[in-house]
Amino acid sequence: MTQAAPNATAARTRIGSSDLEIAPLALGANVFGWTADQATSFDVLDAFVAGGGDFVDTADGYSHWAPGNSGGESETIIGEWFAGRGRRDSITLATKVSTHPQFSGLAAANVRAAADASLQRLQTDHIDLYYAHFDDAETPLEETVAAFSELVDAGKIRAIGVSNYTAERIAEWFRIARAGGYHLPVALQPHYNLVEREFEANGLRAVAEDEQLSVFPYFSLAKGFLAGKYRDAADATAAGASPRAGEAAGYLDDRGREVLSALDAAAEAHGVPVATVSLAWLRQQATIAAPIASARNLEQLPALLASLSLELNAAELAALTAASA
Repeated sequence: MTQAAPNATAARTRIGSSDLEIAPLALGANVFGWTADQATSFDVLDAFVAGGGDFVDTADGYSHWAPGNSGGESETIIGEWFAGRGRRDSITLATKVSTHPQFSGLAAANVRAAADASLQRLQTDHIDLYYAHFDDAETPLEETVAAFSELVDAGKIRAIGVSNYTAERIAEWFRIARAGGYHLPVALQPHYNLVEREFEANGLRAVAEDEQLSVFPYFSLAKGFLAGKYRDAADATAAGASPRAGEAAGYLDDRGREVLSALDAAAEAHGVPVATVSLAWLRQQATIAAPIASARNLEQLPALLASLSLELNAAELAALTAASA
């Protein structure tokens, strides 16, 4: 098995006001049990840790959409890796609730049952960071806030996160939590990258700053586009292309090509892959604690790990920001 060289220069970052501290890159485990089988997933996890990573992000619903899957496949693989490697204490683990077909939504009873099911699949007695994956308009927010706080009190989770919530609903969560004396969220997971920058203007960055939330963007590489994998439409249909290649190719407009050009220039200057630059730009944005990026094989992992230590200068950051404006 090929392993990335350990990255000894990566700075540590704390997750909000919690006592959780990580290297500033999250390994997205959405591909485990989907486009990466168990053996490949184990290899990726081994190499991620060997390369300096220690933060893994999954969800109870991954990957119920794949043929033959029913949800929980990613958590099951991670749990088997924990059991086989004995590495649970060296990993900060994030998972989420609301999308598993058997545990849909954020009613209190469902949150409790889903957390127990995740703990069983993950073969652990606690989840470090537990997200409300998607807002549930059918459940009073007071009920959800209380349920998450109770999981902290029970020792089943160490910290709370929110994902795919509007800024207004996050502010309401904090209002309810403070009024009720409940544990406050410490993390936010939004859609954000060089070609998807609504996070900067839709109030989410502002509420993250106000509440000192650590932000962990998903689709950090825009489904592969910001890795430079798709330069023309034909790339999306080539043999071995990702199942999301068609969506990634949708960024191939004039703006997208300007972004690729700016990425190419920075990548050449530093002698690193395009994906490394994309992740470094994201990590150096306000409120961002760590980007989330997945690797469906070992070959994709070194470019992700290299972002841990790449620092873009002011001119490079400005050029990328301008190209994607």
